[in-house]
Amino acid sequence: MIFTKEGSLIIVSQEEISIERFLEKLENEYAKLKNENLILDLLSFSELTPYNVISFLEIARKHKENEQSFVLVSDKVSYDDIPEEINLVPTLQEARDIIEMEEIERDLGI
Repeated sequence: MIFTKEGSLIIVSQEEISIERFLEKLENEYAKLKNENLILDLLSFSELTPYNVISFLEIARKHKENEQSFVLVSDKVSYDDIPEEINLVPTLQEARDIIEMEEIERDLGI
């Protein structure tokens, strides 16, 4: 796993592993990441299904309960095919924008 800190967020990307192994590593590292806004960069996975994305639902729920942003980035799955609880966008810039908007909402108490 590759962790890239950018201001108030961390981008998590992978090194030639399966989506299942990526999720397993993320779960193992989660205690260190739970207080950070997270972007999971899934763009390098050549094959990704809605099922793969839904497998991140439990972590997404935990992260939101901790009042932190959690965004997945992939252009291979439509956000129409996954639960609304998961933020899924096609680009890293859109993920950054979502986190910025959510931080503003939290600051305003919305």
